[in-house]
Amino acid sequence: MDEADIETLRALGFDDRAVHDATQVIGYFNYITRVAEGLGVEPEDFIEPWGVEGA
Repeated sequence: MDEADIETLRALGFDDRAVHDATQVIGYFNYITRVAEGLGVEPEDFIEPWGVEGA
């Protein structure tokens, strides 16, 4: 990301706090997903995959 991306978010109505909060949440999920994949954690079987009909 660069300043142009932040300006795009501002044009869509995001203030600095919203950009900060989104960055924190996105960064956390990126981190925890990589940790889970690195450790070979299997997905819970009660969670249905997104975008898969009949799964």
